[in-house]
Amino acid sequence: MDAYLETERLTLRRFTADDADLLIELDSDAAVMRYLTGGAPTAPETVRERHLPRILAGYEEWGGDLGLFAAHERDGGAFIGWFCLRPGPRGPLDEAELGYRLRQSAWGRGYATEGSRALLAKAFTELGLRMVWAETMAVNRGSRNVMEKLGMTFTDAIPTPSGMEPVEGSEHGGVRYEITKERWERR
Repeated sequence: MDAYLETERLTLRRFTADDADLLIELDSDAAVMRYLTGGAPTAPETVRERHLPRILAGYEEWGGDLGLFAAHERDGGAFIGWFCLRPGPRGPLDEAELGYRLRQSAWGRGYATEGSRALLAKAFTELGLRMVWAETMAVNRGSRNVMEKLGMTFTDAIPTPSGMEPVEGSEHGGVRYEITKERWERR
C-alpha cells in the first residue's frame, strides 16, 4: 500500500479507480449517512460515475498533496473510511477543509482524532497551509468534539445547505471551526 500518511494505527492512501466498492459500502450505511443525507445511501452509479472520478481528478489538480484519502487500519489493513484535506471549491490553496467519513466499526476508537491530528501536522509542516477549517451540522456532537480536541475554534454558524432540510437537526444549521498554522504551533 502506497502510504500518503501513517499514524500509530492508520495508513492513509490515495484512492484508485478500483476502490468504488469501498466507497459504495461506506455510503450505504444509514448511520454513516445520518447527518449527510438523512440516512439515504449514495447510489452506486453516482459513486462510480461522479464521486470517484472527482476524487481522482483532485489528485491531479493538487499534485497529489491534497484530496480525499482512503484510511486503513495498519494492523490487518481493514478499510475504515476516508479523510480529506482539500481546498474549498473556489478557495485559496493555502486554506483547506479537514473532514472524514468512517465506518461504524471505527467509531469511538479515536481514529477520527488520530487521523485528523496527523493531517493537521502535515498541512502545517509539509504542505505550507496557512489555515484549516471544518464544517458539520450543529447537532453532530461527535464531529464537533473531534474538532475541539484538535484545537480548532468555533468561528461561525452556517445555514443548512440546500437539499438537506429533511435531515434530522437541519433546523439548527451547521457550524464552522478553524485553526491557523500559528495557533497550531502554539498548542
